[in-house]
Amino acid sequence: MERQAGILLPLFSVPGNQGIGDLGQKTLMMIDELTRAGIKIWSMLPITAVQEDNSPYSMASSFAGDPIYINIDRLAEMDLLTQSSVINCNKFKNVVDYETVRKFKEPYFQRAFKAFRKNYKRWKPEFEQFKREAWWLNNWTAYELFRQLNEGKGWTQWPEEYQTWPEAQGVNLRDYVEQIFYIQFLQFIFYRQLDQVSSYAREKGLILMQDVPFFVSLDNAEVWSRKREYMVQPDGRVVQLAGCPPDPYHEKGQCWEKPMYNFEVIKDDEYRSFRSRFKWTARNFDAIRVIHFKGFDFVWKVPENRNPQYGQWASGPGRDLLEKIVADIPNTMLTAEDQGELRPTLRAIEDEYGIPVMDVLQYRMETKLLKHKCTENSVVYTSFYDTPTLEQDYANFTNNRKIALRRFFKKRGYLHRPFHDLVCHYAIDSDAVIAMLPMQDVIGLKDFGRINDPENPHGDNWTWKLKDFKVFPAELDKIHEWLKDAGRLGDGGPRKQVAEVEDNDSDDEE
Repeated sequence: MERQAGILLPLFSVPGNQGIGDLGQKTLMMIDELTRAGIKIWSMLPITAVQEDNSPYSMASSFAGDPIYINIDRLAEMDLLTQSSVINCNKFKNVVDYETVRKFKEPYFQRAFKAFRKNYKRWKPEFEQFKREAWWLNNWTAYELFRQLNEGKGWTQWPEEYQTWPEAQGVNLRDYVEQIFYIQFLQFIFYRQLDQVSSYAREKGLILMQDVPFFVSLDNAEVWSRKREYMVQPDGRVVQLAGCPPDPYHEKGQCWEKPMYNFEVIKDDEYRSFRSRFKWTARNFDAIRVIHFKGFDFVWKVPENRNPQYGQWASGPGRDLLEKIVADIPNTMLTAEDQGELRPTLRAIEDEYGIPVMDVLQYRMETKLLKHKCTENSVVYTSFYDTPTLEQDYANFTNNRKIALRRFFKKRGYLHRPFHDLVCHYAIDSDAVIAMLPMQDVIGLKDFGRINDPENPHGDNWTWKLKDFKVFPAELDKIHEWLKDAGRLGDGGPRKQVAEVEDNDSDDEE
């Protein structure tokens, strides 16, 4: 794998005129800016349908796209709307107000649907082809319909007649033909626009990266429609959940609202539904970051009382599943989110398949820890979407710590005044095969720019948005020379050698 650099930037954070970054022209402009700067990978976070908290990781489906990312101007290009009728949604320029955006876009979707239905003969071949390809669409359609009929609640809170699928006792889908058509129309439009974005990225040589979690949420269309593959009873009672045992950071352990797999059942089916998530994602994304990759090696099974202290370790599917995934999508780059305690068996799997592991410099922002070089088979991040930005963190460091860190970077030839420039340049020069920079660290955001704060679930999470294209392109230009010197432009040019520094304690905090 060649040395590359990527940008971590949620799609919702892209500048846009309709309240949120979406699958329209501004995203194509972002692709142009990234490739012009020499960026090879864009990690944009999941864009599938979500639950009420709007977290891209609270997935209502592993397949269905969130209609909020549909661009309205593109509907006009399809002659489903008149361009003159489209107005902007600029109430909030620096944040995403999900409720406002959904209310703003819905009338346009309804009008476009009426035009689509009126001219259905024109669209029928393309629409029917999409339905044949999207094997998950019928399950998603029923789930989304029932979710709407039950005030947006997750399936575990539905009345009994909606619990079981495909039987769904007492529910006649013929009564909801119009709603079903509309739900499928939105998915058709979403993937039509995503296909255009992914095709444009491939033409430009930019790799789009998407996250695929090892575990899925309980309130999820796939769990609801395939309960036997999970440790879940037909009535929604969870027998086992995924989690982690007590450790120095979580003295009581963790229990996630993600049901444990019934590994015997999915293994007998050659892990078909598990693998399908990767195959469908690879349709539009040429790189996949596997969240909780260590689940391939081992899992912590939490009992139904949801007390992780009474959990137990169990072996994961290991190579048996991973080699099938690699065979399914041989041209897709896989990287691993594998933070926390790891076993040698997991490292052996990662090395065998050449899967780069995750290394976050912010987690070791002390001189003693920074002296440990990034391994070649890794993806080094400056910070992450669950952490403060570099400049936010730096502002809270003691003066001694700031002095020690600046001394560390100065000895290695990094003389930039902004702290974020020091760390970004250092990450780019590292031995890691991929250097991944959050856009907030590239432009040096301080008080505003954190994507998610897990300790504050009721805060303004998942809402940060770039205002426009005026500032960040110049900051991307700044790192272009760093990428060139580090041999990350993919042009075969030589990599500039970083001066070796004697490993001693003189850099350490006083």
